[in-house]
Amino acid sequence: MTQSVQSRRAARKATRRISTGVPGLDDILSGGLTAERVYLVEGSPGSGKTTLGLQFLLEGLSKGESGLYITLSETADELDAVAESHGWNIDELSIFELADDDTLDPDAQQSVLHPSEIELGETSKGVMDHVELVKPVRVVFDSLSEMRLLAQNPLRYRRQILALKQFFSTRACTVLLLDDKTSQSDQHLHSIAHGVISLEQIAQDFGKERRRVNIIKMRGIKFRGGYHDYLLDTGGIRVFPRLVAVEHVGNFVPETRSTGSASLDDLLGGGLVAGTNCLIMGPSGVGKTTVTVRCMLAALERGDRAAFYLFDEGLGTFLVRSANLGMDLRPFIANGQLEMRHVDPAELSPGEFAQMVHDGVQTSGVKFVVVDSLNAYLQAMPGEKFLILQMHELLSFLNQKGVTTALILGEHGLVGALNRDVDLSYLSDTTVLMRFFESDGELRRAIAVTKSRTSSHAPTIHELLLHSKGVEIGEPLKGFEGVLTGLPTYRGETKMMVSPDDAAK
Repeated sequence: MTQSVQSRRAARKATRRISTGVPGLDDILSGGLTAERVYLVEGSPGSGKTTLGLQFLLEGLSKGESGLYITLSETADELDAVAESHGWNIDELSIFELADDDTLDPDAQQSVLHPSEIELGETSKGVMDHVELVKPVRVVFDSLSEMRLLAQNPLRYRRQILALKQFFSTRACTVLLLDDKTSQSDQHLHSIAHGVISLEQIAQDFGKERRRVNIIKMRGIKFRGGYHDYLLDTGGIRVFPRLVAVEHVGNFVPETRSTGSASLDDLLGGGLVAGTNCLIMGPSGVGKTTVTVRCMLAALERGDRAAFYLFDEGLGTFLVRSANLGMDLRPFIANGQLEMRHVDPAELSPGEFAQMVHDGVQTSGVKFVVVDSLNAYLQAMPGEKFLILQMHELLSFLNQKGVTTALILGEHGLVGALNRDVDLSYLSDTTVLMRFFESDGELRRAIAVTKSRTSSHAPTIHELLLHSKGVEIGEPLKGFEGVLTGLPTYRGETKMMVSPDDAAK
């Protein structure tokens, strides 16, 4: 028996991997599909099975591999319309149609034998004859629901699929069998196929539908399990592999860098450290974004590349407001140093956002990232689970790449006890707390650093002033008690700051 096994292994051809043609899917499969095997691609109508099949065949054509699309439910014209919508030319693909003019001819019909028995045999023979004629390297079989209806019982259906699998294996074909999951309890295909790729389309209560892919089974290769978001748009399917931080460990120097404000540097214990993240919390209007822009502007002036992901504010309003505060970002956008992305979270999946940040760091060399704000990121995707875990992986990835990250988290309320949508302070390396407080009939701002894992930060609370020259931080608010509650008592002689704009009046 041992000799038989050894001889069989010696005679077997070395396996090779082929690309699926779908960006991101090869990454999940650790290099692509094993050639000359039969795979099942299952998904509900509209999930993108046909598009994936076409991408698979077109990828083969680009490498000189002939392709055959066997369509049992669509016409060649419908298939070409799908390709045209993506800007593809499928003239070089061979297409075999089941529903041609001959099968619709009344003279070709008979009633002596059960029609399904005849049609199943004729369909299978037609497929095999066309494969023998074309001799394709890649085949897409669309769809198995027609075969299931013709077989009428599970035993005949399973035997037919096994026969097709054996036939294709002897012709050195790599085959994708498409199934629309009309029979939810049918697991025969899972056991027969070499691998199973499941596509899902999930409707949301509001916003764009979510699509995700799951590799259920793949024999002989290591793959990244679990769900991965994907986008079906003009140009085909693009998969966003789930970000796993441990796969992106990098080397960098944890250098402390200035924020561009000497007083803010003192408050932070020297500045912000590369490879760390800073969480800036406070109520709406307190100046969280302005302080963050001040830190990012210092990085841009040093020559670093930055990416700002704006969820809440309009881009035009944001740029005008920053310029009015003495921090004009438009020159850095013009020279390509700053990438401003206005994100519509109702149209964006978490996986696509993570991929966007990943590409900015890996491809564009971004060293400073801002997310404004986490509230919109979390609240605009209420149907998505485990967003906090995804944010943990994203922050770990950025830290390991030496990126300085600023996260803005809005709190609900104005003074007194404030509430927040989520507590992410345990993920942050540095936490900056900002508050409104009242003094002499005026609403003022206070800032304090409550946490720093990398430096000895100042434990004091300071007044914060925003004006046309940027950000200004005053002396410690000595003599005040209860500043962080918004309703302090005053027992000292600390003078409140005066804006240069007001002093000039």
